[in-house]
Amino acid sequence: MSACPPPMKVHRNRLLASLRRTSHSILLVTLLAAFAQAQVCLDASDMEAATRTAVEAAARRYYDMVTRGDSAGIQQNAIPGVGSNFAPVEAAIKAIQPDLSGAQAVLRPRWELQVTGTDTIERAEFLCGVFGAHGQTAGSAVFVIPNLPPGNYAIATFDASATKGPFTVSFVLQQAGNDWKVGGFYAKAAQVAGHDGKWFADRAREFKTKGQTRNAWLYFVQARDLSSPLPFMSTSVTDKLYDEMQTVQPSDLPMSGSSVDFPAGAKTYKLTSVFPAGLGEELDLVVRYQAADVSNTAQAYQDNIALIKALLAKYPEFRDGFSGVVARAVDTSGRDYGSLLQMKDVK
Repeated sequence: MSACPPPMKVHRNRLLASLRRTSHSILLVTLLAAFAQAQVCLDASDMEAATRTAVEAAARRYYDMVTRGDSAGIQQNAIPGVGSNFAPVEAAIKAIQPDLSGAQAVLRPRWELQVTGTDTIERAEFLCGVFGAHGQTAGSAVFVIPNLPPGNYAIATFDASATKGPFTVSFVLQQAGNDWKVGGFYAKAAQVAGHDGKWFADRAREFKTKGQTRNAWLYFVQARDLSSPLPFMSTSVTDKLYDEMQTVQPSDLPMSGSSVDFPAGAKTYKLTSVFPAGLGEELDLVVRYQAADVSNTAQAYQDNIALIKALLAKYPEFRDGFSGVVARAVDTSGRDYGSLLQMKDVK
């Protein structure tokens, strides 16, 4: 993020007042004022008391529904776009509910996001909290949400001590009259293979020191994912991790939607993604690649095993970072076939 003025609240009224005191042209002031009025973020201290109370009450009510597995209640209180396509939310609630039943939960400070005007914003960006000369601070956050219609929104995240470890449960709420409806639901583990984001970041730096840049990159990816409860939210921690990641970004692994050709013997695999995945207390490396057809599972298994062995032969550092490798062949219809080899079984 580019440098900001000395620490200040990113708040509509204060920002406009600051702009009016500058020597910028009237046109620049007008443009910046229009931008500020279109996308505004308020923290809990800036929110109106009634709004803050209503958001907190709605969030706690919906969290309680999730812990009871009341998907129907969530659907009834969702905005139309979510309620009419509810299967992903229902599946997420069903998956996490057993772990959250009886779990203690703490609600983080809330954010209110305001979008004024009449048009949907293609890329709405909200700068929330206090920013310093070098960007974000410990109490700030940035939310970048695509295709956001005008309205009042709120972000509410719970830290839950579940039976399988800590989880975050987040709601995006949208104001509808006097109610706050569910506009989005996100639940994710705050640990993978028994470790949190800080642990993965520390290990990533150790791998970097050893020259194991691919392990470092993958561990930074995991650290950054664990450090934010929402995929469209960044903080000072995730910004720092992003900067560190760039120093070890490999050119021979697929990322950002791109694929990489990986030769293995007489066959060339088109790798589409490589990422860490936790299974219990173990961390595996998952490699996905394009396949013409996976209906012949015997052939798919042979291809998977050949890819795993070739990958470890070329990148032996993966043996230090992961318990095993999962190769997943994905054909044009979206069907996939996966095979796991433990490191100890790869000769």
